[in-house]
Amino acid sequence: MTKISLNKVKMNVIKTSNNGVVNKETIFIFTQNDNLIHAEYTGGQIVKGFLVGNLKGNTLKFSYCQLQVDGRLDNGSSTGEISTSNKGKIRLTEYFKWDSRPGQSGTNIFEQI
Repeated sequence: MTKISLNKVKMNVIKTSNNGVVNKETIFIFTQNDNLIHAEYTGGQIVKGFLVGNLKGNTLKFSYCQLQVDGRLDNGSSTGEISTSNKGKIRLTEYFKWDSRPGQSGTNIFEQI
């Protein structure tokens, strides 16, 4: 298994669930220090968002919080698998669960831009 670094990687979402809020206009900027991963994101429906988590192998577990343009504050947790696309771009497949929207979950696919 090749270790993939997310340090200074910019990504956006290329596919989301119907209840997802982020989209291709939402830009994520990741920072990695060993197994600690964090990112800030903004754009589309997101005024400002943050995520923080840890990486074990190619599995990323994190929590996120975000403020949306309509004033809604949301948060949740996710597990994701890091891989590379056929074009060699870093890809993150995220399985999210809203804590602020009980019972709602979904999948996002992020890709390096």
